[in-house]
Amino acid sequence: METRGLYPAVEPYAAHRFDVGGGHRVYVEEAGNPAGIPVVFVHGGPGSGITPVMRRFFDPGRYRIILPEQRGAGRSTPMGELRENTTWHLVADLERVRGWLGVDAWLVFGGSWGSTLGLAYAQAHPSRVTGLILRGIFLVRRSERDWIYQSGLHNLQPEEWERFVAPIPVAERDDILMAYYRRLAGEDSEVARRCADAWMRWEAVNSTLTPDPGLIASLTADSTVLPAARILAHYAVNGGFFESENQLLDGVDRIRHLPATIIQGRYDLCCPPVTAYDLTRRWPEATLHMVPDAGHSSLEPGITHHLISSTDSFAER
Repeated sequence: METRGLYPAVEPYAAHRFDVGGGHRVYVEEAGNPAGIPVVFVHGGPGSGITPVMRRFFDPGRYRIILPEQRGAGRSTPMGELRENTTWHLVADLERVRGWLGVDAWLVFGGSWGSTLGLAYAQAHPSRVTGLILRGIFLVRRSERDWIYQSGLHNLQPEEWERFVAPIPVAERDDILMAYYRRLAGEDSEVARRCADAWMRWEAVNSTLTPDPGLIASLTADSTVLPAARILAHYAVNGGFFESENQLLDGVDRIRHLPATIIQGRYDLCCPPVTAYDLTRRWPEATLHMVPDAGHSSLEPGITHHLISSTDSFAER
C-alpha cells in the first residue's frame, strides 16, 4: 500500500483578527477552496499556534481550511495572556469564529491538546460538527498529567528528566508541575525564562519517536518559549478546567452519532496509547488506527499517512 504524504504547500487566501472579549483578539487563517468542505484545524499546545505545514493535511481543492490560533497563542494577542483563558473560553471562541465565517458546520481536526479541545467543542456544539479526526489523544486526566510531569515518563527518558527537573529544588519535587507554574507565572523574568527553556525542551523531546533537533529549536525559540510554557502549565495545573477527571469520556454519548477517526502512535511518549484506547472503549463507533512504528508527531510517516487518508475519505464521503 502506498504511504500517503502531505499535500503541496498552500498559502492562505484570507486572514482575520477577531475580538473575542476580555482584551483577547484571535488570529484566523483560511486556505484551500473557499467553497470547499469546511474543516477547522484545532492546534495543540495549548499555546503553540499554527504553522504552514498544518494546511497540508487537506486536499486544497476540496477543503476550506480554517486555522484559528487560540487565546494567547501565535499571532493572537496578547501573547501568553492567562486571564480569561480556559478551555471554555476557547470553545466559545471556536463557536464565534464558525459563526463569523458563515460556516454552518465543520469537520473538527486536532491532535494532542487539539484532540482535547476538539472533543470539548464537539460535545458542547454537536450540531455544528460534521465529524472528527483526532490524533494523539489527551484527556488531561490526573494519571496523564502525572505520567508526563511527575512519575512515569522519567523511566523512559532519564537523562532528559534530569534536565527537566534541574530548575526545581529537590524539596519541591513532590509537585513538579506546581513548582514550575509558580516560576513560569512569577515576576522573576530570568527564573521564568530558564524554566521555560527546560519545560519546552521536555515537551519537544517527547513529541517525536526520536529527538528532532529542529523541533527542539522551534519550541525553545526566544520569542515564543515563555508564553507557550506559561499557557501549557496554566492548563495543566488546572486540569484543563474540566469539572471531573472523566468529563470528556462521560460526554462521548453526545457525539457518538458523528463519524470519527482516532489515530494514535503506539510509542507516543507524552500521550500514551491507553488514553486513545479508553476513549474508543466508550466510543465503539469510532475507527481507531494504532500506528505501530510511530510516536506523537503528526509528521511521522505512519501518522501522516492515516491523517491524509482520513481527510481524503471524509471528503469522498
